[in-house]
Amino acid sequence: MLTIYHNPRCSKSRQTLELIQQNSTKKLTIIEYLKQPLTRIEITQLLSLLACKPTEMMRIKEAEFKEQNLASASDEQLIDAMITTPKLIERPIVSDGNKAIIGRPPENVLALC
Repeated sequence: MLTIYHNPRCSKSRQTLELIQQNSTKKLTIIEYLKQPLTRIEITQLLSLLACKPTEMMRIKEAEFKEQNLASASDEQLIDAMITTPKLIERPIVSDGNKAIIGRPPENVLALC
């Protein structure tokens, strides 16, 4: 089973979803994380599956990142920011439950298909 954390307004997210649908027979769950914000537990699990730091899972060029003065924030503060401002979460993220990959470029996720 695959899960995509998806923003349908993002072209990379749409391309990634299309690639999965064309190349995988696994069941697919689509989570529109802007409508269904992630919890602390979900974000922490994704960070673990991605094997990355919070800033690597964030859109650091978004205005909200600068407005919230997150450049020198702690990991906990960054996770809090992703909870309260889901727009800061990099997109798309695809997980198979054992590993997660950021779909930038979209072809990255083919490793999970």
